Amino acid sequence: MDQEVIARLEKKAREIRRDIISMTAAAGSGHPGGSLSSADIVTALYFQIMRLDPKRPDWPDRDRFVLSKGHAAPVLYSALAERGFFQTGELITLRKLGSRLQGHPDMKSLPGVEMSSGSLGQGLAAANGMALAGKLDHRDYRVFVLIGDGESQEGMVWEAAMASAHYKLDNLTAFLDHNGLQIDGPVREVMSVEPVADKWKAFGWDVQIIDGHDLGQIINAVVKAKEVKGGPQMIVAETVKGKGVSFMENNVDWHGKAPNQQETEKALAELA
Repeated sequence: MDQEVIARLEKKAREIRRDIISMTAAAGSGHPGGSLSSADIVTALYFQIMRLDPKRPDWPDRDRFVLSKGHAAPVLYSALAERGFFQTGELITLRKLGSRLQGHPDMKSLPGVEMSSGSLGQGLAAANGMALAGKLDHRDYRVFVLIGDGESQEGMVWEAAMASAHYKLDNLTAFLDHNGLQIDGPVREVMSVEPVADKWKAFGWDVQIIDGHDLGQIINAVVKAKEVKGGPQMIVAETVKGKGVSFMENNVDWHGKAPNQQETEKALAELA
């Protein structure tokens, strides 16, 4: 990858992480840990990979992104605002009464949101529908979906995984935010999903395993995924919960807790 492109994306990912901290701090609630872990994936999608037009959020030929782990809404809101779907000043209204930026994404209130998500396990099924519609309508858009590893304990994920392969949805690419932690603790202790890559292969998916914080690897993985014909692609992204903020990294306490003023200042200083 061109190092200038990588540098630009790394800068944008830091901005998105700063937004996540500022938004959740202002709200006094939210989910910073899983938002931070997926920031590089979302940055690569919205600022390098996906075909979008912020002035036409309903453009029929746009690429689609479904945030199945809807509690990570701050990372999606930041990407949409930074990409130009709405003003970045609105980010500070996260979870406020009357705000369009609810605790989970609402496709009826905010431009750029493709699915109202938050009930875990449902995003892949919706993404299947979008991908199948694209094939039936003879459109060349691509559908991306981000799934959590704790979310992967949901049976609906695997029902949808079977359907993706059955309908040969090669215009569908999923990312697994494999950070190893969920609200109740380590995924392996709550309900292990391992060996997760082998499971997706067994369900008929093409599978890659990457460093989910290496923007070059993320982009190259999507390039390879687009070459796959006849079936869906899973990119298992090895990530760190709370990535970018030292005291949040690999700390399950930050799954669903907002930083106080002192913690916010420290986090923003680290992300400067």
